[in-house]
Amino acid sequence: MAAEIIYGSELAQEIRSELKSEVETLNGQGIHPKLSVIIIGDDPASKSYVRGKQKASNKIGMDADLWEYDSTITEPELLNKIEELNNEKSVHGILVQLPLPEHIEDQKVIEAISPEKDVDGFHPISIGKMMTNQETFLPCTPHGIIVMMERAGIELEGKHAVILGRSNLVGKPVGQLLLNKNATVTYCHSKTEDAQNITKQADILIVAIGKPSVISAEDIKSGAVVIDVGVNRVDGKLTGDVDFESVKEKASYLTPVPKGVGPMTITMLLHNTIEAAKRIHQ
Repeated sequence: MAAEIIYGSELAQEIRSELKSEVETLNGQGIHPKLSVIIIGDDPASKSYVRGKQKASNKIGMDADLWEYDSTITEPELLNKIEELNNEKSVHGILVQLPLPEHIEDQKVIEAISPEKDVDGFHPISIGKMMTNQETFLPCTPHGIIVMMERAGIELEGKHAVILGRSNLVGKPVGQLLLNKNATVTYCHSKTEDAQNITKQADILIVAIGKPSVISAEDIKSGAVVIDVGVNRVDGKLTGDVDFESVKEKASYLTPVPKGVGPMTITMLLHNTIEAAKRIHQ
């Protein structure tokens, strides 16, 4: 039996339609959710991604400012801009597109954003609240993965979830969110011995390692839920970390690349910005 394919692109449209209605309601109450995005340098991929965020915001009726700077901007200048946006009452969410130039410290910039406007969910306060299962802004990609599985009707409680990858952006937080949902979580990474033995035990396997086709049918158990977070370019084509063709014959659910997890990331960013606006105006 072939796997049911979870198309994040379709689910993202469905959720964005719900968010659009929410924005209309908030506008009627005099609340206008607004996102400010800062991008530094002229990396084409980052620019394209940022424009995608702006376009998605506008499509649901939300304001999105784009602040573009040359890579020569100094760290103090950037921190001053963030402080200005922290104090700007009309701005509800602030996002600084990573990676940053080498002379600017990522962590210092992340910590400069007010936790009330940290719609990326990267601030240590946001992460601490996520760890202790308090209400906070959740990191967008991990949150999107959880929403995808829940909307597909996949049971998380009591399941053995294996996370392949331990990045601060995806691996670590998605494992914590699954733990918060009462799953049993195992992390595998580059130093794990006999990782295949562990991945084959997974009811839910989340692959976020950045290596094309690193997981094939022989690495999973029959009926596993497989979420592919990888984005790799092979011969000019986007491909995931999972060998889609072989795994789809053995998994119960599988996400494709593209049109899988990716569209959910921006959707959860929009969700967080709307939540920030609601909290500020409570």
